[in-house]
Amino acid sequence: MAELNLILLGPPGAGKGTQANRLTEDFGLPHIATGDILRAAVAAQTALGQEAKRYMDVGELVPDSVISGVILERVAEDDARDGFVLDGFPRTVDQANSLGSEIEKLGRRLTAALLIDVPDDVVVKRISGRRMNPTTGRIYHVDFDPPKQADRDDEDGSELVQRDDDKEETVRKRLVVYHQQTEPLIGYYEQLGLLRRFDGTASPSEVHAHIRATISTLKLEEEL
Repeated sequence: MAELNLILLGPPGAGKGTQANRLTEDFGLPHIATGDILRAAVAAQTALGQEAKRYMDVGELVPDSVISGVILERVAEDDARDGFVLDGFPRTVDQANSLGSEIEKLGRRLTAALLIDVPDDVVVKRISGRRMNPTTGRIYHVDFDPPKQADRDDEDGSELVQRDDDKEETVRKRLVVYHQQTEPLIGYYEQLGLLRRFDGTASPSEVHAHIRATISTLKLEEEL
């Protein structure tokens, strides 16, 4: 298998970023997060970055064609020659179609879509339990990593806050959008034979081990 071109799927709070970082370390693949790539293209003032900025400046959604173009520019860079981990794109079936066709034009193909599956109630508990030191950005969790003193930072004693994005009502709204727009990608990649499912309620280390084993199996199948 010459390349490992991977897509990470799953709801917010599934742990995609954690697994992307581990895959980057395991296989030397760049972690391509859509938001980061868009901001980098804007900062570099590439043609597509300037086009994206026009939409972002007025608060409009950046069109699929522009996002796909920015992603493909990044995929074509030297450090992504042996593959990539794509996180945050595609979000819709239309974006998936666009990505697939453009990747094929480069003479490449996707290896797998890795779904980290987590039930809504678990997502809500994970995200709504976060508490942050507004000065340092240090993160705690009321259940999984609580501070020694309730609502106070262990190091400087600052009062911890819950970000608006982490409030239960906001999280549930994000989940509605995920189910409406992104969840159809599960069936889409399943039909293409690319989907691999992982239990996101397991520990990050267990999820990582399962993903590594799956990728090893894919490599072996390719070689046979």
